[in-house]
Amino acid sequence: MNLEKVFFAFFIVLALTLNFGFFIGDIANPVHHSEYELFAAIVVSLIATVLKFGDRTHLGAVLLATSLVADLQLITAAIVWTIVEHGTQTGMTPHIMAIIVSLSGGALLANITSVVLFVAETLAFRR
Repeated sequence: MNLEKVFFAFFIVLALTLNFGFFIGDIANPVHHSEYELFAAIVVSLIATVLKFGDRTHLGAVLLATSLVADLQLITAAIVWTIVEHGTQTGMTPHIMAIIVSLSGGALLANITSVVLFVAETLAFRR
């Protein structure tokens, strides 16, 4: 068992599950989406991105690209949330919440792609 691969898989799957946990629920209802879960998804996704920097294969480059997409979408969602809560007088509306959840949905798709590629690489590994 390779401990480095265990940490790599752990963070990839944790990023996916945290992102899914934030995404699930009524898209326009802010009560169904926790800002703390979004923050945790961003942190774990950034850690997963850093872990992918060491892989110099073609598949490693694709995994890094999917992780960067997830990071960008999650960070954009957090910026939108912060601006709406602290920079505007209107506060959170269902329309803005739908934008934030949609951005996390894009990140979720990128995380699913990353996990599928990782599992495919694992299944193709021959001793």
